[in-house]
Amino acid sequence: MKKVDEIADFARLMKQAINTTFTGSPEAVHFAVLGLASSLHVLIEDVPGVGKTTLAKATAQAAGLSFSRIQFTPDMLPGDVLGMNVWNPSKNEFVFRAGSINAQCILADELNRTSPRTQSAFLEAMQEGQTTVDVVTRYLPQPFFMIATQNPQNFTGTFPLPEAELDRFGISLSIGYPSKEDELTILSTDHSKKIEPIANPEIISEIRKSINEIKINPIVQKFIVDIIRGTRTNSHIRLGASPRASVFLQQAAKTQAAFENRDFVMPEDVLKVCTAVLQHRILLSSSAQLDHLDSKLVIQEVCSRIPLPSGL
Repeated sequence: MKKVDEIADFARLMKQAINTTFTGSPEAVHFAVLGLASSLHVLIEDVPGVGKTTLAKATAQAAGLSFSRIQFTPDMLPGDVLGMNVWNPSKNEFVFRAGSINAQCILADELNRTSPRTQSAFLEAMQEGQTTVDVVTRYLPQPFFMIATQNPQNFTGTFPLPEAELDRFGISLSIGYPSKEDELTILSTDHSKKIEPIANPEIISEIRKSINEIKINPIVQKFIVDIIRGTRTNSHIRLGASPRASVFLQQAAKTQAAFENRDFVMPEDVLKVCTAVLQHRILLSSSAQLDHLDSKLVIQEVCSRIPLPSGL
């Protein structure tokens, strides 16, 4: 089991390592590392060329995990991802050929460019860390972590991700365009440089187990539930967050606390991760869209209506 100061050091070193090849949003780097440590899959939605793939590869390299990139296209089939049984004439039998999902860190690049049929191939893998092909279940390499990228929905050739799949992503974020200074730095950065790992699969697994042991007061748990329930009664939200969101929000808050060298969760930890955990889970009402509101603003409104617990 790792102590919280070791987890905080891990987070700091991971961010430093990633920043040797990725230049851009510190918040994006923070939540990529937080997702890895808390076993929450990450969804990145942004325009092409802002560093989504670079961030994912850098995270895998710094963590010392095996890495597989899956570039999605409209004609891709579930078997291309999960693997399939192929006929081997020399053995006169079917032999399983593993798919590209069989790695510890997966980059599902432009996931919403493929059909819903292929998108759904990830549901079992994301929830249970396993795949089933022709009634045979196979466990994926552990620790398993997935970073998916998607293009904005108004881009040509995109298929919206189903709500069931969106709900399985623990964290969503957007990198955004870099500042002028960052863009100048990008021009002088060696993007082919390989990052030296600062961890390995065993360390990541230990960190995840330790984070599960972070203490959380029942008052803070009630605060989490109140926020989630607040998304279901807000007039700007057509579809609120699920009970799974409560579990993921608690897990992300525990990791945030550990990153700040604490073995207990404060309400402020919940607020720091709330938008990243919830913004992709809610569907806005038509009135909210007419008022040009976005998910971030609505979630902030929900949180502002919940009294902050005191006396912990």
